[in-house]
Amino acid sequence: MTEAAIRAAALLRDHRASIDRLDAILVYTLAERFKHTQSVGRLKAEHDLPPSDPAREATQIERLERLAREADLDPEFARKLLNFVIAEVIRHHEHHQSQTQPQAGE
Repeated sequence: MTEAAIRAAALLRDHRASIDRLDAILVYTLAERFKHTQSVGRLKAEHDLPPSDPAREATQIERLERLAREADLDPEFARKLLNFVIAEVIRHHEHHQSQTQPQAGE
């Protein structure tokens, strides 16, 4: 193996180690975010609020697109990611509401 190939392999290893650390950060950050959205879902269910808040969602999408542009990340990608996360949050909120609503015959 040439010296250049050895250096390239070391750089590749370093980049991959950084990617692995960032992936862990993403997973733990999403877990923390979902802990909070689960609490929001329970609050909404307890107070009979709708699982979805379109005005909040639109504001969040605009904010995330702005942050993406500032971070030199494709705003379209950021919007798609947030839309995916929002859909999952709404699914959780709907689940909480179904758990707090009286069942037939109760």
